[in-house]
Amino acid sequence: MSLGKETPQRLRMCFGASRKEEREVEADGAVPEKEERSKPNLMHPPPRRRSYVPPENLQSCLESHVREVFGPSVPEDWQQAPLQDKRLKHRLLARLATELGHTVPNSQLHRMRCAGDVLGFYRTPVKDSTKIDELTAAELPPNLKIIWQQ
Repeated sequence: MSLGKETPQRLRMCFGASRKEEREVEADGAVPEKEERSKPNLMHPPPRRRSYVPPENLQSCLESHVREVFGPSVPEDWQQAPLQDKRLKHRLLARLATELGHTVPNSQLHRMRCAGDVLGFYRTPVKDSTKIDELTAAELPPNLKIIWQQ
């Protein structure tokens, strides 16, 4: 089967416009070059964790927040108050984060099943230093020195 000179024209008529015309149509609906080339805004990494020292009145503070958030449905032993309702759990943790300046990380939210778990989390002090920082600050023997190079 041989293709004659008329065959490409017949094919264009049957299948639509030429490739050049298709490219022109695609170019009209394309995103402008400036928008296409602009770099996406990158998120900054989260800041380093700040040190946290639990306050002296932590237990009474947490108990008052649990009683405010849960209302009359708080059991007699408030530490056994379940955190199954996601809205109440969020409300309690948000209030505590605001007041204490220390938030429960996402990786530990599933561990907060009752108010006692929240108390256990907020009782734990957090240091904002690495082992190297601790060694630098510690009294070292005279033959051991740590020098930071920047």
